[in-house]
Amino acid sequence: MQDSQTNPSVSCGLIRRLVIIFYDSAVMLALLMLASLLGMLAGLGPKTALKDPGYTLFLLLICYLYLAWCWHAGGMTVGMRAWRVRIEDRHGNRPGWGKVTVRFLAALLSLAVAGMGFLWPLIDPQKRTWHDILSHTRLVRS
Repeated sequence: MQDSQTNPSVSCGLIRRLVIIFYDSAVMLALLMLASLLGMLAGLGPKTALKDPGYTLFLLLICYLYLAWCWHAGGMTVGMRAWRVRIEDRHGNRPGWGKVTVRFLAALLSLAVAGMGFLWPLIDPQKRTWHDILSHTRLVRS
């Protein structure tokens, strides 16, 4: 039996990534709904994402906090845990706050260009997305 130092990890493919995104979207939707409810109860009134810049940034912050905390603290989001995938840096460790922040911002870029960055694993030999490449992280099956 080989240890993890000599046994290369198996990269996460596109279909598994998309299913993980679906799972995590449900979690984030619930968090965003809760945050919006708390904001309305605090007297902020109804707001519309993408029309109100402050509210849009608030919702992005909620998404960042969920993803970055999961990636940094446990190496997995809820969806990643369900599909037995973890995030690691190029040394096989959980990424630090800098890397998860770059990953989050790069994922926004990946999404902003018609999702091209999310489809990059189809042509990358290592099955990496743009945000994997830019943050020097990768998703591997555990």
